[in-house]
Amino acid sequence: MKNPGSRSVLEIDLNLLRDNYQKIAKAVSPLNVIPVLKANAYGLGVRPIAKALVESGASVFALAELNEALEITDLGIPLQILGGILEDDIPDIIKHGIIAPVSDMEGAKMLSDEAAKQKCTANCHVSVDTGMGRLGVLQNDAEAFIRELVKLPALNISGIYSHFPYAYEDYDFSCHQVTALIQIIDKLKLDGIEFETIHMANSDGIHNIGPSIQAPFNMVRTGINLYGCFDLDGHKTIELTEILTLKSKLVAVRELPWGSSIGYGRSYKLPKTMNVGTVAIGYADGLPLSMSNSGRMRINGIDCPIIGRVSMDYTTISLENVPDAKVGDEVICLGDGITVAEWAKSKGTITYEIICSIGNRVQRNYIN
Repeated sequence: MKNPGSRSVLEIDLNLLRDNYQKIAKAVSPLNVIPVLKANAYGLGVRPIAKALVESGASVFALAELNEALEITDLGIPLQILGGILEDDIPDIIKHGIIAPVSDMEGAKMLSDEAAKQKCTANCHVSVDTGMGRLGVLQNDAEAFIRELVKLPALNISGIYSHFPYAYEDYDFSCHQVTALIQIIDKLKLDGIEFETIHMANSDGIHNIGPSIQAPFNMVRTGINLYGCFDLDGHKTIELTEILTLKSKLVAVRELPWGSSIGYGRSYKLPKTMNVGTVAIGYADGLPLSMSNSGRMRINGIDCPIIGRVSMDYTTISLENVPDAKVGDEVICLGDGITVAEWAKSKGTITYEIICSIGNRVQRNYIN
């Protein structure tokens, strides 16, 4: 994505992305890995991310919504929607052979009818709510629902899945979820109903919930781990590398006298005459406001503390440690030891939000 005149650039290292994917695939083998590329691959660009992962051996992708899937149907790889679907989505889902979630009979009948209309079969995975409380047929209703589901014509019920809400912290509850899904699968198997694909582990589950990466499960889902990031809590059983470097530039370098105030709210006053730099990046670009007077950036590998309040377009840093800095110099905002987790902790949020919040005017450059 080229943004003419953009002064901030997010470098996305596709070599590190491929390496992370391979490490995850090796760790969970023989289970398959389905990269989750929802929200434009967390804002990083779904097409270049998907193409790089295909080169690494990815054989299926998951997305949250139909419009996301339609962006990459031309790649010729199976696509699965994990989130809810609407009636208007169904014709395109069937047309493009996208794997659809099913969790209620009304939606299942619409999928079956549309597939029959298009003279084909709809490939579906049953979504079971074992404790997330968001989407899926309730676990107590799942067996009866699936027994009726398989009677519908033009449906191929090829998979079943569920989702962890707290895999990075609550091991006992997560294992209870695993047991609940396995019990459903085992009871249906007695009636001759079996599933080609069974998946439950997300990125956190891979590291924390061992039973979710063992039989009968044969696939795992991963999103944030592809980019070398983790939830702030939980175990990390695979060494992954962050693939992101966010860079900007100094647009002003000035010597300001003792007592000068910096930024909105005058929250920082210079304790002495100091060299101060203005960086062309702000909260509109994803820099957390919480890093005001507390965060850091780096120039030539040297820390430069953020001083004053982060504003929409600019952030001010102390240049006391880099007296030779000049206008146009590169400033590292993320990377070079400054992690996504560091930003997340500053904001009191999760790494997912940080990555998804990097603004559209930040140019994405892909390194191969």
